[in-house]
Amino acid sequence: MVHDMPGTTRDAVDTVVDTPHGRIRYIDTAGMRKKARTEAGLETYAVLRSLEALDRADIAVLVIDATQGATGQDQRLAERISAAGCPAVVVLNKWELLDAEQRLECVATVADKLAFLGDAPVLKASALTGKGVHKLLPALTDSAASYEKRVPTGALNRAIRDIQMKQHAPSGRIRYAVQGAVEPPTFTLFCSGRLPQTYLRYVERSLRERFEFGSTPLRIRVRVD
Repeated sequence: MVHDMPGTTRDAVDTVVDTPHGRIRYIDTAGMRKKARTEAGLETYAVLRSLEALDRADIAVLVIDATQGATGQDQRLAERISAAGCPAVVVLNKWELLDAEQRLECVATVADKLAFLGDAPVLKASALTGKGVHKLLPALTDSAASYEKRVPTGALNRAIRDIQMKQHAPSGRIRYAVQGAVEPPTFTLFCSGRLPQTYLRYVERSLRERFEFGSTPLRIRVRVD
């Protein structure tokens, strides 16, 4: 169900676009309004359809109304994106309506409330004027490349060795590691004992920096010998 009037789109709309980087399918979902503004029935349907679209997306574009900043609803959507395991690109729409002070406040709020999205690119744009929209395709292309990246086993284990030399685990040791999957990149660590979650986060952060995964979610699995 789609209509030109604001707030009346209910279904996700697929549009296929041929670009210099290949064919891209955009899934335009209904906007999710604040709880106080939502209505039962059709609004619930729209939310469910949007979440279904997220399940079949490789990359999520989270469009935020810059005049409102990152709301609680935006934060909940970002959490769903993170749980889905796909990289995110954040777009601050209506950027042209903010003055210099408001822009600084908006960026700070987004960085604080959406910190768990990691290094997700944050684009400032105006859907009305088109300014900044040209940056979206390169951001999507970079995110897709990281999402599909595979690290050679030799390079991965050299990284694991360096990571452990820089900071030893308080218990256990990583004997070797393999990358078992992409979309998202998934690594299995074969260990001599259980590793604390804090150390696993250190390993994840180190792998992200070393192999330039950007904002792509990484999954770390542990097998204890």
